[in-house]
Amino acid sequence: MAKSIKHILKQELKIKVNGKLWLESEGDRFFGPGPLELLEKIEETGSISNAAKAMNMSYKKAWELINHLNAQTNSPVVVPQAGGEKGGGSTLTAEGLELIKYYKALRKRFKTFLENESARL
Repeated sequence: MAKSIKHILKQELKIKVNGKLWLESEGDRFFGPGPLELLEKIEETGSISNAAKAMNMSYKKAWELINHLNAQTNSPVVVPQAGGEKGGGSTLTAEGLELIKYYKALRKRFKTFLENESARL
């Protein structure tokens, strides 16, 4: 395995290793930057509708992302609450909060990997 390709690259160029990080199952992406932001906005606003608005996303698209994510987990990560006097809302489950925490830590490790590989160039 090649240790470096510095000798191939023009030294005056600022080349770096880059990439995006997704969780996927059999080639199907289900958790990455967009779903992460949606879960964070739901946690912040207590509402799927308000979270979608904050992201300039349709309510339907937000539900599609949540349903797709919930289909990949043993228990739901978002639980809607029926309306009442103050209307409905949604909350993240402990699993949803744990998924956010895990993904953020994974992103930090991924960022370190990209920086280390870029330094090798």
